[in-house]
This record gives sequence, C-alpha cells and structure tokens, in this order.
Amino acid sequence: MDGPLIPFGGPPSSHPARLVARLPAGLAAHLLLSRLDPAHGARLSALPCTPVWATTWMADANDYLAPLLGLPPLDVVVWPEPSAVDERDGRRGLHWKTRTIVSWATGRSFVWVDDEITPADRSWVSAHHPGRALLHRVDPTRGLTPADYAVLHDWLRRNTAPPAQP
Repeated sequence: MDGPLIPFGGPPSSHPARLVARLPAGLAAHLLLSRLDPAHGARLSALPCTPVWATTWMADANDYLAPLLGLPPLDVVVWPEPSAVDERDGRRGLHWKTRTIVSWATGRSFVWVDDEITPADRSWVSAHHPGRALLHRVDPTRGLTPADYAVLHDWLRRNTAPPAQP
C-alpha cells in the first residue's frame, strides 16, 4: 500500500494529511496513514474488477485500511516466507511479489498496481502467465492519480469484459 495508496518520499508539503482526525488511537502514530486519501475507496470500487490486497500489510489491510477507505474486507494475497528463489530473482531484478501474484491469479486476467514494478517483472509475467495482465507502476511520491485510474479502468474494460453475444 505504501506507494500506490499511501504516497511517500518527496517533500512533506506534497503529502496532505487527510485522515489525522479519523485515525484510530492505535494508528495515530503511523504517520504515513494520514496521507491516505479516502477517495481511493470509491475509485477502487468503481473499477470493473474485484480488488484484492497484494500488500505487506496482508490481513491488516482489511482491519486498518479498508475501514478508512470505506471498503469491505477484500481477499488478501498471502506472501510465502522468503526463499533462495526470491533472492536469486531479486538479483535478476524480479520483484519478490511477482511469482506469488501470478500464482494467485491462476491464469485469470489481472492488474497489479505497485510502485516497484520493473521491466523484469513485465517480461517474467509475459512468459509465465497465460492470461492477460497489466502491471501498472505508480510514482510512490504521488500514489494513484486520476490518470492512473483512467488507465486501469480502460484496460479492465477492454480486457476483462465478457465476450459479446451473437
């Protein structure tokens, strides 16, 4: 979530604190959460797909982020323990999430939004995933923008729509 939904880096003035008053007491110390834009919930819900958490927050995303965004609990991609394969992939530029996301998709079309996607991830997914996939990198200092949502919506509309009936 840090990056796509919670911008970080860049000058502090570029990250308005939106949720300070709404953060539960236990989360008030998590400074990055104040940067979460609650409008992301409606934007994610408007996409023609079923959003899934693919974040290191894992199930905590449903406990802490979903309520702040007005989202119901979402499915969560569970990350395996790091392995020698992950270490080798990392040296080749492959993100540690890539294999697990492709495995989770089980051949279905999917969109992966992250601030660390590389050309190596795109090549690997193209070679190892039989379905359609959009790997959309966002600027971590800005997070998801209206332009990003337009790209996601357009790709989803074109690539996940049911076939036309004759």
